[in-house]
Amino acid sequence: MSTPVGQRIQALVEENPVMLFMKGTPDFPQCGFSARVVQVLNHLGVPFKAENVLADPEMREGIKIFSDWPTIPQLYVKGEFIGGCDIIMEMAQSGELQTLLKEKGIASAAA
Repeated sequence: MSTPVGQRIQALVEENPVMLFMKGTPDFPQCGFSARVVQVLNHLGVPFKAENVLADPEMREGIKIFSDWPTIPQLYVKGEFIGGCDIIMEMAQSGELQTLLKEKGIASAAA
């Protein structure tokens, strides 16, 4: 995606080992799905960067095109799209998310 917003998204994904595109901010999520993903990451003690897509309509639409995924939140780990809320919740419950983070070299308090 070589649009300006696509380039911004690419830069965020590349520069931040754990990148969450969400509605609202980690301190003030604007939707329940975003809140749940933040809760999981905080519970695991994973440092992450978040981008509030509600603050930028171009970003809100651009991230859906970038990932070819229709919903927000979206979690990226080391540049790889992991999924949205349901996938993150399932992965966290099964331990798969913790394993993925460890394999990617992401330190967490739960490790």
